[in-house]
Amino acid sequence: MTARTDSHAPSSDPAEVARFDALAHRFWDPQGEFMPLHRLNPVRAEFVQARVPLRSARVLDVGCGGGLMAESLCRAGARVSAIDLAPSMIEVARLHALEAGLEIDYRVASSTDLLASEPGAYDVVTCMEMLEHVPAPDRTLAELGALLRPGGSLFVSTINRTARAFALAIVGAEYVANLLPRGTHEFERLIRPSELAGWARSCGLTLRELAGLAFNPLTRQASLTRDPSVNYLAWLSRPTA
Repeated sequence: MTARTDSHAPSSDPAEVARFDALAHRFWDPQGEFMPLHRLNPVRAEFVQARVPLRSARVLDVGCGGGLMAESLCRAGARVSAIDLAPSMIEVARLHALEAGLEIDYRVASSTDLLASEPGAYDVVTCMEMLEHVPAPDRTLAELGALLRPGGSLFVSTINRTARAFALAIVGAEYVANLLPRGTHEFERLIRPSELAGWARSCGLTLRELAGLAFNPLTRQASLTRDPSVNYLAWLSRPTA
């Protein structure tokens, strides 16, 4: 079985957008439905900061939700734009950034929208926990790569399509521990690293590093690992020429 890759599919799934839009008012509750993201975000942000210079870099966060990663990138000195198709999420993100005194350019838009006006405009693009929610992740990955300037870096986090990921990220997280709302993830949409690497090659990107991302539901602590069998982070780059 392979992850769905339909070149004629729309770039977003309205049902997925509506699901997250309805939860927007609870996004910044660290004990609510998005608690795992609050725990994972510092590890993801540190992964990015350790690999590319962010001060004054032009950075885009795609599928930004309520702004967790966007705010971390901004605090690291980047000039941040962030997009999401859920209007309520963008409104929550704008209000939180205003309260925090952070300047972030939030927009209700897709990567397809942005590519039409800003191809090759960004030093760094991040896309956290979004590829497994879109109908054609291979096409979305190509759009993310095309938004990078030559030599730019793309950082993606997603979930592997393995039995272990099904047991932990779906059954365990959604139905046993209730860490995520039930139905957040569909097993068929999860993405194997080999698939991600293949799509990257097809659109001219280079996979530079792959790291596992672990979350302990008992201690509620997140950490990088060498095991990408459940959650993982990928660092990809666009060639300089």
